[in-house]
Amino acid sequence: MILNTGQRTDIPAFFSTWLCNRLRAGSVCVRNPFNSRQVSRYKLDPAVVDAIGFCTKNPEPMLGHLDLLRDFGQLWYVTITPYGRDIEPHVPDKHHLLEVFRALSDAVGAHAVGWRYDPILITPTYSVAYHLRAFETMAAALEGATNTVVISFVDRYRTVRRNFPEVREVSPRNRIELGRALIDIAGAHGMTVRPCAEGDELAPFGADCTGCQTIAQFERAIGCRLAAPAYRRNRASCACYLACDIGAYDTCPHGCRYCYANANRQAVEENLARHDPTSPLLIGALEAGDVVHDVPQRSWKTMQERLF
Repeated sequence: MILNTGQRTDIPAFFSTWLCNRLRAGSVCVRNPFNSRQVSRYKLDPAVVDAIGFCTKNPEPMLGHLDLLRDFGQLWYVTITPYGRDIEPHVPDKHHLLEVFRALSDAVGAHAVGWRYDPILITPTYSVAYHLRAFETMAAALEGATNTVVISFVDRYRTVRRNFPEVREVSPRNRIELGRALIDIAGAHGMTVRPCAEGDELAPFGADCTGCQTIAQFERAIGCRLAAPAYRRNRASCACYLACDIGAYDTCPHGCRYCYANANRQAVEENLARHDPTSPLLIGALEAGDVVHDVPQRSWKTMQERLF
């Protein structure tokens, strides 16, 4: 099976001690975000967990602990964008993150690490020309460290409209203009552009529109076929396999204004105050009245290994 860590928060950046403790303990618990009394418990055992998916803006806190992950398959996506602190208040220096990306790639392999340049938003400061210059600089710095770059254009989710009311969706003309140019730049640096939930509009220009965290991508990362069970997508436009996420909403201190996973700063601060790195739960502890369900787990690996 696959465990995911990055759809609700940034575990490597802010909760690496907790994750290391859970890996040593061999299990992790997660509250159902829609029914807080329901708790799922997963074994963290490579005999049944074929791969762990990571999405992070800063993998550096985990670099010294990768030995704890050595027996698990891994697929990492690291988001590095060109925005300043007006958009991403607490994200580390981007030049440093490019170096961290390369260190991660050296440790786990370029086939297991992808770059996310998203979401793309257009403002007077962050113009199309600005994005083209920034993307070229970053792609050159990451050449050889990955063969995948994921792009998407900003979505005005309810939380985004509340926390970033002035942001506007990217126009169709700018999407095509920018998308075509990014595809060309990425190709010159050995990367394929994979649009995230953006339909097929960039496919004629060379983008791979089949998804970014799909079973096929996990298979390439771990070098093994996976007989994964059917998965009901959260969005029709998204082909990724995003089940079994062990994170929690309203917990990421990066403070990115386009974030869909944080309701507001106060909720984040309240949850962080309840974080205990020794707890089986990311936030808080098991309580009387919780119903803990041991999730059935099995390996999805087939005998067709090392095909990629």
